Amino acid sequence: MKDAAVVTGGASGIGEACAQRFAALGHAVAILDVEDDKGTAAAARINDEGGHARFYSCDVADADAVNEAAERIAQDMGPAAVLVTSAALIPDTEAILDMDMARHERMWQVNYHGTLHACIAFGRQMREMQRGAIVTLGSINSMMPLPLPAYNPGKVAIARLTQLLAVELGQHGVRVNSVAPTYVMTEGLQDKIASGLRDAGKIMAPHALATLPNAVDIADAVAFLCSDQAACITGVLLPVDAGWAAGVSYKSYAGGVPWDPPS
Repeated sequence: MKDAAVVTGGASGIGEACAQRFAALGHAVAILDVEDDKGTAAAARINDEGGHARFYSCDVADADAVNEAAERIAQDMGPAAVLVTSAALIPDTEAILDMDMARHERMWQVNYHGTLHACIAFGRQMREMQRGAIVTLGSINSMMPLPLPAYNPGKVAIARLTQLLAVELGQHGVRVNSVAPTYVMTEGLQDKIASGLRDAGKIMAPHALATLPNAVDIADAVAFLCSDQAACITGVLLPVDAGWAAGVSYKSYAGGVPWDPPS
């Protein structure tokens, strides 16, 4: 059995795909989430497939809860050598002058501070071992302004935090990187498209590739960044965006594009 891998927000979506990927690679996997039923079920699925996973109920916005979980995981599975910070709240579009400040604050507590709390708690274990890999979940929001006044700046902050940690922990043999997904075809997004809350055409329009990544695509990128093949990669933000970052400016050029984009 390889070292423990910790996935926050591992009960569903990208987090669950990451948990499954690391379990398949032979890691003991600790799933942290506030969704107790989903987290328990996610761990059970891994165990049923021959892996080793345990669920720990934890609100990453609570630093004490994260520290307690880190201690329990170290006792149960050994110190963590892999951390994926996937726990996050995802908002709808909101105007800054009219935004709900309570929701704004909660999103920062979960998305940014939750990432920070996990990086501190498990980064200390890695520092003591003098090895490890952390991958934070960024977003295309980490790269450009989008009308999400809590989520967008929070993802920018996570990108910068990742770089700071990469420098501070690099001397201890710990690498810290981030992935930046575009819209990911999770069950949640499929439901929103089906109900008319999201327009699949608008989502796809900026992308260079006529596809969207799914949760497994993101998990594969995370696993690569934690692997020996990425031994000299740290402090990077890796877009897994089907060419969104390239296409969003290219396709909006006022002079037109030299080809007809597919409808």
